Amino acid sequence: MFENLFIYLTLCPIVAALACLILRGKSIRSALVVVTGIILIASSVLLIWNVPVSTTPAFLSSVKFTTFIQLADFFLLGLILFFGIKFKNRVISGLSLVQIAVLAYFEFVMLKGGHAPAGLFCDNLSLIMVLLISIAGSLIVFYALPYMDHHEHHLKLKTSRQPRFFALLFLFIGAMNALVLVNDLMLFYFFFEITTLCSFLLIGHDKTEVARQNSVTALLLNSVGGVALLLGIVFIYTQVHTLDIQSVISQAKGMEAMLIPLGLLCVAGFTKAAQMPFQKWLLGAMVAPTPTSALLHSSTMVKAGVYLVIRFAPAFQGTHLSTAVAVCGAFTFLSAAALAIGQSNGKKVLAYSTISNLGLIMACAGINTHAAITAAILLVIFHAVSKALLFLCMGSIEQHIGSRDIEDMRGLFGEMPKTAMIITLGILTMILPPFGMLLGKWMAIESAAGNLFTLLMLALGSALTVVYWARWAGILMGSDFQGKSHPEQMPSLAKLPLMALLISAVTLSLVAPFIYSKMILTDFTGTASAAFSITGGVFSNASGSFSVIPLFLIAIAVFLFALKKSRPEREARPVTPYMSGINGQKAGTYVGPMNKIMGNVQSNYYLSAFFGEEKLSKLVNTAAGVLILIMIGVSL
Repeated sequence: MFENLFIYLTLCPIVAALACLILRGKSIRSALVVVTGIILIASSVLLIWNVPVSTTPAFLSSVKFTTFIQLADFFLLGLILFFGIKFKNRVISGLSLVQIAVLAYFEFVMLKGGHAPAGLFCDNLSLIMVLLISIAGSLIVFYALPYMDHHEHHLKLKTSRQPRFFALLFLFIGAMNALVLVNDLMLFYFFFEITTLCSFLLIGHDKTEVARQNSVTALLLNSVGGVALLLGIVFIYTQVHTLDIQSVISQAKGMEAMLIPLGLLCVAGFTKAAQMPFQKWLLGAMVAPTPTSALLHSSTMVKAGVYLVIRFAPAFQGTHLSTAVAVCGAFTFLSAAALAIGQSNGKKVLAYSTISNLGLIMACAGINTHAAITAAILLVIFHAVSKALLFLCMGSIEQHIGSRDIEDMRGLFGEMPKTAMIITLGILTMILPPFGMLLGKWMAIESAAGNLFTLLMLALGSALTVVYWARWAGILMGSDFQGKSHPEQMPSLAKLPLMALLISAVTLSLVAPFIYSKMILTDFTGTASAAFSITGGVFSNASGSFSVIPLFLIAIAVFLFALKKSRPEREARPVTPYMSGINGQKAGTYVGPMNKIMGNVQSNYYLSAFFGEEKLSKLVNTAAGVLILIMIGVSL
């Protein structure tokens, strides 16, 4: 049964990708997208009853499959080299040549022509990843159907590029599912490189000069990660003579010589997860159509990086490398949160928030206790769902008002009442109890109690996080509203993903105790396995408690009370801002200096003198680069 589900989760989206390229009819493509998404969602849910499992299907051990993977590896690297030459980027070309040379030596000299892959492995960590990739990914692809029609209409394209776009989305999802289910380092590397190529092509989808530049940046930085991953694999093989991931983890414990390759794997994870100073590629991904941004930021690309580090975390537990990973992650969490404060562009706020939260997850992986790994996995879950929701809402808003600036979202409840309500609730799930993101941050800060430097950065970063989320929610909820709202027309395939993700964000937070006890505690046992206990939906330990279900009951009561009291008056009378008695004759004006009529402008203060990108980016990138060098240094 598991082998069949693996085929559905990996081969099915790849076949759908090919079908999207071949079948050009819009109605056929739409039906294909919906059917494939349903298959992915159903297969991922059925996988729940088939874990844990470790198996080697017959096709994996065949000579034909091994040969195919070898050829596919070189083909992928050849494509990257081609694009490096095409866009005249010597760094990309050089990095791809290095990978080709190292891979050729490893495959044909060290492995003597090939090896039988170690097979498949699925524990609860892999299961959680598959559920996020398949469910959130499919909902994003559903949303993309009406979105891309509007997007191409806006670009006034004569020939639709949707066949290629949806093919890349499905190839991306299939590669990610395979990446988290394989138990072989060379197969992992193969699918890791597919995600690199897909992200490059998706970011450059619109073929503008800005899209081209940002796609090349993404390819360059992720090629750095590819080199680090491949070198790490080669060094691992020289030490333990196996590519079986589970075997590597068990043998690496206590081996000082393994810290060097494990450090390289962490660098690869950092690049894929856009950690400082590699964050530029993820910020540049904002130029792509919103479904691409949502897929990269929530359930796929960036999660490959954190999955890699979390998966290998037991191998470097208790080492200086582990401490260095925690410090690097905490620094990214803090610095990206500070940079988000200086942004009024909604997509950039979401991007920096993603980078920040991934840093928090990395910090938890570095703290590397049972409680910290628990916090990391919970944060992966809740962040994927809430961030996918926020990106899709942002896409709808941008298409409706023609702007990404959150200052232009004042009065959005009058223009887009449904979307405004959903995005506001989505923002609240990121910062307020009893939602899961706050639970994860609480557990992360508790886990960092033994490392004062990391603890201070996590606490300060959490405080800064509240600033930019509360500001955005305040703009949406506190803006002028005239007592009228226009009925919002939303396509069913746009409404369904938004509602499904919102319900999921709330429901997953409600069932967090079940997720912890049934899907996390059973996988990550050890001396600290009893760090957290659950009684009646209340997480507790020696330092404090987080009452999930009781807080939900209180939140529901408060929400219903607020909803009843906040119904707009039928005859609302707009009142202009008071300007010291010198309002102009026209609404929104006042008499200014030299008796000139001035227009009043409402805007938040973004503290650009302190948190602007120009002020902070060079500083934090330099500091982050130094921290990564230190991380590599402590591995030597």
